[in-house]
Amino acid sequence: MKLLLVEDSERLRETVRRGLEAEGFTVDTAVDGIEGRSFLETYEYDLMVLDLMLPRMDGLALLRVMPSAAVQPRVLVLSARDQVQDRVTALDSGADDYLVKPFAFDELLARLHALARRPKLAHAPELEIGPLRIDLRAHRVCVGANTLSLTPREFALLVLLARHRGRVFSRSEILERVAGSDSRASDRSIEVLVFGLRRKLASAIGDDLIQTRRGAGYLIP
Repeated sequence: MKLLLVEDSERLRETVRRGLEAEGFTVDTAVDGIEGRSFLETYEYDLMVLDLMLPRMDGLALLRVMPSAAVQPRVLVLSARDQVQDRVTALDSGADDYLVKPFAFDELLARLHALARRPKLAHAPELEIGPLRIDLRAHRVCVGANTLSLTPREFALLVLLARHRGRVFSRSEILERVAGSDSRASDRSIEVLVFGLRRKLASAIGDDLIQTRRGAGYLIP
């Protein structure tokens, strides 16, 4: 499995590189977005681990100008930015997953393995589920000519479940991915978030798109 690691911290870059190589990955490293883009233009990768706060060209800019190809690497953003809008923006820009620093290496490894199991497809600017169209770049959800009014967290939750259709996400996973470091967030707030999103989707498409797995979590089948 070939992986590109784009990280400007030499200490973290080398620690992650050694850890991934010990797990059987072939790892190239880049120190900024310009070098990362050069690697992407020259070689093919299965996965990319990408920091956002990079010199010369930041991670978001690299995501947006990734070389065109029929098949692109799955991208895991690894960043100290932990706000909801940071996650939404990264996902909108083409990232497949988002992990906040500091992190446990075992979790990084597990997420990379999960991304590696997904079929490699070209990144699409939109996701479609029945009549629902999710525009990842414009941060907009439409049904026909009508645009749904979603909060940033509702949009982040919908994108999370839509990108991983069939996978059950527990409340704690949703809390970590959608709420970030917000100390006011709780399991109860996730219930309220899911309820609100369900109500808006049901009103727009007449269907309960999000399903509950009792004792496990939520998914879009």
